[in-house]
Amino acid sequence: MGLTEIDLHKELKRYFGFSQFKGLQEEVITSIVKGNDTFVVMPTGGGKSLCYQLPALISDGTAIVVSPLIALMKNQVDAIRSISSEHGVAHVLNSSLNKTEVNQVKSDIQNGICKLLYVAPESLTKEDYVDFLKNQTIAFLAVDEAHCISEWGHDFRPEYRNLRHILKRIGDNIPIIGLTATATPKVQEDILKNLGITDAKTFKASFNRPNLYYEVRPKTKNIEADITRFVKQNDGKSGIIYCLSRKKVEELAQTLQVNGIKAVPYHAGLDAKTRSRHQDMFLMEDIDVVVATIAFGMGIDKPDVRFVIHHDIPKSIESYYQETGRAGRDGGEGHCLAFYSYKDIEKLEKFMSGKPVAEQEIGHALLQEVVAYAETSVSRRKFILHYFGEEFDSETGEGASMDDNVRNPKKQHEAKDDAELLLKTIKETNELYKSKEVVKTMIGKSNALILSHKTDEHPLFGKGAHRDSNYWMALTRQALVAGYLKKDIETYGVVKLTDKGRQYLQKPVSFMMTEDHIYNAATEEAVAKADKGGASVDAQLVKMLKELRKKVAKKKDLPPFVIFQDPSLEDMALKYPVNIEELSNIHGVGEGKAKKYGQEFVELISRYVEDNDIVRPDDFVVKSTGANSALKLYIIQNVDRKLPLTDIASAKGMAMPEFIKEMEAIVYSGTKLNIDYWLDDILDEDQQEEIHDYFLEAETDKIDEAMEEFDGDYDDEELRLYRIKFISQVAN
Repeated sequence: MGLTEIDLHKELKRYFGFSQFKGLQEEVITSIVKGNDTFVVMPTGGGKSLCYQLPALISDGTAIVVSPLIALMKNQVDAIRSISSEHGVAHVLNSSLNKTEVNQVKSDIQNGICKLLYVAPESLTKEDYVDFLKNQTIAFLAVDEAHCISEWGHDFRPEYRNLRHILKRIGDNIPIIGLTATATPKVQEDILKNLGITDAKTFKASFNRPNLYYEVRPKTKNIEADITRFVKQNDGKSGIIYCLSRKKVEELAQTLQVNGIKAVPYHAGLDAKTRSRHQDMFLMEDIDVVVATIAFGMGIDKPDVRFVIHHDIPKSIESYYQETGRAGRDGGEGHCLAFYSYKDIEKLEKFMSGKPVAEQEIGHALLQEVVAYAETSVSRRKFILHYFGEEFDSETGEGASMDDNVRNPKKQHEAKDDAELLLKTIKETNELYKSKEVVKTMIGKSNALILSHKTDEHPLFGKGAHRDSNYWMALTRQALVAGYLKKDIETYGVVKLTDKGRQYLQKPVSFMMTEDHIYNAATEEAVAKADKGGASVDAQLVKMLKELRKKVAKKKDLPPFVIFQDPSLEDMALKYPVNIEELSNIHGVGEGKAKKYGQEFVELISRYVEDNDIVRPDDFVVKSTGANSALKLYIIQNVDRKLPLTDIASAKGMAMPEFIKEMEAIVYSGTKLNIDYWLDDILDEDQQEEIHDYFLEAETDKIDEAMEEFDGDYDDEELRLYRIKFISQVAN
């Protein structure tokens, strides 16, 4: 075809209005125009689609583009039509077309009007389509999202596997172009082999996105509040929040809305109309935040997404890279924040256990990399780029400081002896156990499985009791990441030594263990602190609030805990509520209680804030949606109807202890529950009076202290239920 360089620039300007190619585009296009098989690895936002669109527009015949998503094809067809005077310049050929529309597509191809034909791989299996295309001039065949071919890719589609055979039937010497936005060396090899283009000209753009800041935070119980605070601090900026389940998407979107953030949910369970409306609202900036499952974002070309949050860690580094890559497409700031808890990984592992072994092996290997990423103490950017087979200098590389590990390095300590003891224990117990049992063996706790193998009689049993179970759990994971251990797939997660691990035992070397693992609940205190957003409670104020509580209790002739419980006072000393509305958002308070006892408390806090020039964290008071309120309402209504408590619990699929906890939350936040009808059946009058008198005199409402006092006369459940009656009558 012999297009000169000038021509390409001219065509670029003519069709797309750009005067300059981006990155590798020009070289890729030259290769395609020359008729070479071509393979393009280019991160999202690098201008991948232009690589085949421009050659298609300037070549003879029609280019076929295979793409996995109907929505994506539609977007692209609209975009191409908008730059051409011919409506028929681009078409989609898929199952949604009727006969007339199919005929229109065919006629536009025959008449040389259609330059780009977008098809799903399934459409290409239709005999009549193949027969028709065989007799047309096909410029080249582009396979977009080519990683779908590889089962090591994050988005494997079995129908992509047959593409090569189908292409052969359309024509033997049609050039093939494979394009992907994310591919490890392993996946790239798979794509080339499967498309039969092992000698293709390969173009790889750098995967480094220097404007993205990577951060991983431990996932606490208050994750919804943590996310809400983060979004509030980035007020007015566009963001996407990914969750694994639809239910979580709905709940989180609601929490954000309640807190005055313009947010909408997006997942495959919503009808198409709602989905496309929510997507448009996001693109048109009517809302700031989309809370979504991974169904969202494929082909979303919004340049100014300023943050991407992962409520749950994704299943692979590829998915993570792809999803975070939707931030900062315009080169401006992009904050990628992931919340991580090892429990989530275990959940994902459980999901996999029903799948074929080969698939599990791949899944586990991909998850292992995610754990390594989340727990690493090295530069996260270096880690990601290394995963994609690219070297990065974390001293001088572009964007080197855009990373939480680089800005706040984690502490490390020498754990050579502990690592040796851990590996030795696994070896000596015949590699029989999953991490949980390994850790129990280390600290000298047994369970049925350990007893059945007589491990409790082994000389190494309890040799690691100088550390707690969280420490050993963290060390086990770091040894997995370091490649000394592996999880066996056949036996669902049993931990075994690798060759590298066996060598380590023969000749132990330094093992630097990373500290700062709030991830695995290193200490109760650390978690409590993390759950409170890292801030510490104002001890002076707690003291003053306790004195006030004592005074109010004395006046009302009640035990202090009836007024407000300790955790509520601590929460007040963290958030400084200065009016009744703010007080009712405090942990365990609720509206009823705030109105009944709150006035003196908010006055005290108000004065304290003023006297000490305290800057109140306004963003601390994150309102909850009452996602729980439906359950509370259900309990209140059915207790009113005097239904047996066991029936109410089982109707909601709850065990009794869990159900009692819900009732406690209701009465402690100031709502009355009359469960006399139930108590009268299980405790006689004298027993009730005895427990009532105890709570009236008690310093604290702690159940274990009551158990001690009554020395086995009552069980835990009876005391808890009576306490509910007591608080309900006396306090509310």
